[in-house]
Amino acid sequence: MKFALATANAGKIREITGILSGTDAEIVTRKDLGIDIEIEETGSTFYENALLKARAICEASGLPSIADDSGLMADALDGAPGVYSSSFGGAGLSDGERCAYLVNSLRDKEHRGAKFVCTIVCAFPDGRIISARGECAGRIIDTPRGSNGFGYDPVFLVDGSDRTMAELSSAEKNLISHRGKALMKFAALLPPETGIKF
Repeated sequence: MKFALATANAGKIREITGILSGTDAEIVTRKDLGIDIEIEETGSTFYENALLKARAICEASGLPSIADDSGLMADALDGAPGVYSSSFGGAGLSDGERCAYLVNSLRDKEHRGAKFVCTIVCAFPDGRIISARGECAGRIIDTPRGSNGFGYDPVFLVDGSDRTMAELSSAEKNLISHRGKALMKFAALLPPETGIKF
């Protein structure tokens, strides 16, 4: 079965297609389909934003559409940046600048616990909605390490590991990441005819 990815984020596309590459599902991107629309993420939760994106791309493509909404939640910041992870610190910042802003926001905080959260939503043309959530716990460090991954990966030290998310290989990251966990739960909820099975 063919699925459209609702995300336009290159890092997310790379991870999602990599995780799903061992299945029989055919994954196409918005660029593949020539869909160039702005989707306002007006939800207050990861689920609400993922649902908005999945429904919009499903309607535009006529295909079942998989959307991801994810972010980092820092304990000492009361769960921020959360759904605002991609705009934390202001518009137009690079990943490195956003990481620096996060570290600076935690400068006087003793507790550095944090988690990555991902909600996957698939909207089908017949109106069905399937969703799943994954989390990955860790803590924020002051100095970025590693060049793999994107976003806050270089300052996120994974629980039970001495490496940041950006120091893991793609295969290692996909096994333990919030996105990998969400996609595996999601795949288990899909009917067999979709071709997605781990």
